[in-house]
Amino acid sequence: MPREQGRNDTRSRIAHLAARLMAEDGIEDYALAKRKAARQAGAPDSRQLPTNEEVDAALRTYQQLYQEETHRVRLRELRGRAVKAMREFAQFNPYLTGSVLNGNAGKFADITLQLFTDNVKAVELYLIDNRIPYKTAQSRLYSGEDLRTVPVFTVNDDGIDIQLTVLSTRDLRAPLKTRLGGRAIDRAKLRAVETLLDAT
Repeated sequence: MPREQGRNDTRSRIAHLAARLMAEDGIEDYALAKRKAARQAGAPDSRQLPTNEEVDAALRTYQQLYQEETHRVRLRELRGRAVKAMREFAQFNPYLTGSVLNGNAGKFADITLQLFTDNVKAVELYLIDNRIPYKTAQSRLYSGEDLRTVPVFTVNDDGIDIQLTVLSTRDLRAPLKTRLGGRAIDRAKLRAVETLLDAT
């Protein structure tokens, strides 16, 4: 039992160190934050790493304790920009995901949208036709058990990156995950995000 208690204490410490790194240094990558936190805690054993959900809980606590007002103002700004972007891309059935949705957005957070369309090229043509500068990349997601490589277009709204992950309309019916065995990615439609914005 003492060994189990020690492992839990280490996990909790790493979670809180990772949360501080994400809040103060703007790290968005959970795996990177956990690795850095584990090194700081002197715990190289990867079995002691907390889950993303544990880090999320620690991050919420940290922001409430140390960044309540600045975090609230920043989150409201990001959600306002997300609403604006979702209206811009309304024809592609946009959903908000990530830290701007769950409320844990750090100081350098991106806005992440999922667009659902049966014509991936239509998104790029829309960007070109409307003279919206963009960068291209790819993301790996699991749709159910199937690994998918999907296009991502990144546009910039006055210093804030907005990542547009383009998915098929059939992906709306299956839970999307960043890793096999992980929890499904939370997502919200425009009306829900508008309600969140009003409450922020």
